[in-house]
Amino acid sequence: MDNFEKYIKENKALFDVHKADKSKLWENIESGLNKPESKTKTIKLWSNPLFKVAATVIIALGVFSIINISLVSGANNSIQNNVALQELNDINSHYKGLIAYQVKLVNKNTQLSPEEKKEFLSFMDELDIEYEILKEELQKNVDTERVLEAVVINYKKRIELIENLLEQINSSKKLDNDDAYTL
Repeated sequence: MDNFEKYIKENKALFDVHKADKSKLWENIESGLNKPESKTKTIKLWSNPLFKVAATVIIALGVFSIINISLVSGANNSIQNNVALQELNDINSHYKGLIAYQVKLVNKNTQLSPEEKKEFLSFMDELDIEYEILKEELQKNVDTERVLEAVVINYKKRIELIENLLEQINSSKKLDNDDAYTL
């Protein structure tokens, strides 16, 4: 215990000398309550016609802004959707011709058995199903760039499969021809 605490404990009675007069305190409170308040001037904004006009203008601007934003975003979505569909049509026109030609080559090939052709075409059908799913996602406005990239990758895989198959066929022809020449 420090000196200050000792001093307070030893002189506790001296601190209790001054007690509050409750009746005097209550009289001061009552006199403060009974005093007439000084009237402050209040301005009622709603009754002011200028304020009403300003509030109406602000509300009208807010409503028109919200409508404009929703119309512009809807127009942007439809424009973006149209651009994506145009890109998809361009991609389709480019790759479909290539794939159709190469599938004809595979079908005309006499070195492939009907089972091998059927198996190969089933792979192509799976990629067609994947393409249709990507096309649906594009129409749902899912990330159009990524969907278009996936469509291109899909077409490239088809072409790669066909090219690999044709290379294998051609390489086997060369081996067969090489064997024919060796006597």
